[in-house]
Amino acid sequence: MTTLAKTITLAEFLAQPETKPASEFVNGKIIQKPMPQGEHSRLQSKLCAVINQVTEALKIAYAFPELRCTFGGRSIIPDVAVFRWSRIPLTPSGRIDNRFSIHPDWAIEILSPDQSQTKVLDNLLHCSEHGTEMGWLLDPGEESVLVVLPEQRVRLLRGDSTLPVLSDIELVLTVAQVFSWLML
Repeated sequence: MTTLAKTITLAEFLAQPETKPASEFVNGKIIQKPMPQGEHSRLQSKLCAVINQVTEALKIAYAFPELRCTFGGRSIIPDVAVFRWSRIPLTPSGRIDNRFSIHPDWAIEILSPDQSQTKVLDNLLHCSEHGTEMGWLLDPGEESVLVVLPEQRVRLLRGDSTLPVLSDIELVLTVAQVFSWLML
């Protein structure tokens, strides 16, 4: 993660062109996310597909990969941002809006090699402070998931532990199942 030294405002940050890899705005600083690698990309795409398979048709929720969410003085890009269907921002014509100026209902981050677990967890805790119901921090190296629950309670899950999901979502996954997706 690269941090640029100059302090700017959120409005100034949002006026800048997007970068590749994407940059986030945290505590007045621009922090560039690491370029996703194989494990990260596989977990991200599978999580979106599995969540959307059980939520989209019933209009319960939708999982977005790499979606910029701006709220609470930050502009972050969770690896997967899940929004309850009724909270997805729409334009007056009913199309999905390009700007999400609200917190996700469920934020999922996947730790990349050489990425600071503390900085990623800080974003999940920020989400929790602003109304996000649940956060997951997947650590492929440890094959573990830190779960951020309401009131910023944090649980560490491994192996056959069942992962909690948003209420109304009929999805049962264990930590082991999620990391089994890395085997092709």
